[in-house]
Amino acid sequence: MNEIKAIEASQMKSEIDDFKVGDTVKVHFKIIEGKTERIQIYEGLVIAMKNSGVGKTFMVRKNSYGVGVERVFPIHSPRIAKVEVVRPGKVRRAKLYYIRDKIGKSAKIKELIAPHKVDARKAADAASAAAEKK
Repeated sequence: MNEIKAIEASQMKSEIDDFKVGDTVKVHFKIIEGKTERIQIYEGLVIAMKNSGVGKTFMVRKNSYGVGVERVFPIHSPRIAKVEVVRPGKVRRAKLYYIRDKIGKSAKIKELIAPHKVDARKAADAASAAAEKK
């Protein structure tokens, strides 16, 4: 049993890209054609994440010429070069399968607008400076 865990630990990536369900991502996927290797970018909405450990996967959905296309990627696959977050999403569900039935504007996910850390620091510094003057 310890041998299996050791093999799984060696297969896991040390640095995992930080994204979640609801984010619009670009998956940079290595494709090997004969002797040549190239990177293909697959951009879409993350609608599900499943499992844990080495078998952890995520499902990305995109519209291609009016047809919905879904693809499952293993997170720890050596063929995934990187996952780039294009637009963080604001969702309240773990699985977004309901998006399959939506068309047009109703299929959009609200963007998560996070306050910038730099702006929060500037506001705190301005508040402390104003307090010192009084």
